[in-house]
Amino acid sequence: MAGAPGAAPRGWPAVLVLEDGTTFGGTGFGARGETFGEMVFNTAMTGYQETLTDPSYCRQIVAMTAPHIGNTGINDEDPESRRIWVSGYVVREPSRTTSSWRARRSLEEELAAQGVPGIAITGTRALTRRLRDRGVMRAAISAGPADPAELLERVLTSPRMAGADLAREVSTAEPYEVRPPPGVDARYRVAAVDLGIKAATPAAMAARGCLVRVLPATSTAAEILATSPDGVFFSNGPGDPAAAGYAAAALRGVLASGVPVFGICLGSQILGRALGLGTYKLRFGHRGVNQPVKDLATGRVQVTSHNHGFAVAPPGADGTGPVSRAPFDTPFGRAQVSHVNLNDGVVEGIRLLDARTFGIQYHPEAAPGPHDAAGEFDAFCALMQEARHAQA
Repeated sequence: MAGAPGAAPRGWPAVLVLEDGTTFGGTGFGARGETFGEMVFNTAMTGYQETLTDPSYCRQIVAMTAPHIGNTGINDEDPESRRIWVSGYVVREPSRTTSSWRARRSLEEELAAQGVPGIAITGTRALTRRLRDRGVMRAAISAGPADPAELLERVLTSPRMAGADLAREVSTAEPYEVRPPPGVDARYRVAAVDLGIKAATPAAMAARGCLVRVLPATSTAAEILATSPDGVFFSNGPGDPAAAGYAAAALRGVLASGVPVFGICLGSQILGRALGLGTYKLRFGHRGVNQPVKDLATGRVQVTSHNHGFAVAPPGADGTGPVSRAPFDTPFGRAQVSHVNLNDGVVEGIRLLDARTFGIQYHPEAAPGPHDAAGEFDAFCALMQEARHAQA
């Protein structure tokens, strides 16, 4: 529940309350009001506009660990979706000025216009350490005067992220197309299932000659395959993958058809569940642009962009044990863990060995983030080309 749209004078008292009772006093900015969500932190030093508009942040309050946010304002070119999706925004110091030739308005103006409350607190480091040590938790931001004890009672009755089906909430209602730019021939037809897709993702595929047909999250396998795709893509998105059984069912139907499949983030988790693996909630998630991921086949390490709070459990494990490269059986042939996170050993990629299918937990579209993993889109195109040759 966000505050009403409309700019308000900066400087009103505000409070941030976590579900363990931890309370931070601060200064409100953006929309003046009250909001609830899962409290998470993002370690990126740039890309706040992409973060705010990433549908994967639906129903979350995001704290930025970088101390100064808003320097380059808000432009009309970088949004990753049609609106801001974060429930609330926590920073140490919002920029008092905007300095970029691309800026059209300030960060504070954009938050106010879209009804998103923000709070500036001096303790963003203490907040991050709290979440790191105790795990992400529900929270609220409220403009003062507010009774922290009464606010805590309402935090404890707010929805949890575990069990939340949010993909259908953020997905497109109607199909649409993203075509290759002028001068680039359309070589492949891709059906992209929108579980919370970022604009940069179909744009990256289109730049490689893909005509991308973006479909609603609840599309069935029959509806996906009716587009006659050369490949099927399952996107990133918010919520608990265990609650999106409809997407896993659709993915199983696509796998049975033999069409190449590629999944990113939530799409990779859905692939894991379609193959019979479990998923689990991470203690504090991966959110930032500096996560080291190792390709187990080559030993190469990529620095990658992440935004997820759930992960795929290795075969026969609960996610806490070591990850093995040993192939394991699935209803669609043998599979293998392909990538792991070097910070905590979390599964970052899975691949079918007997079919043209893979999923990765990180974001190769790099919006925001490094471009180390951009080649994953090329790998998907290569699989579609292989399938085409095999059918010739």
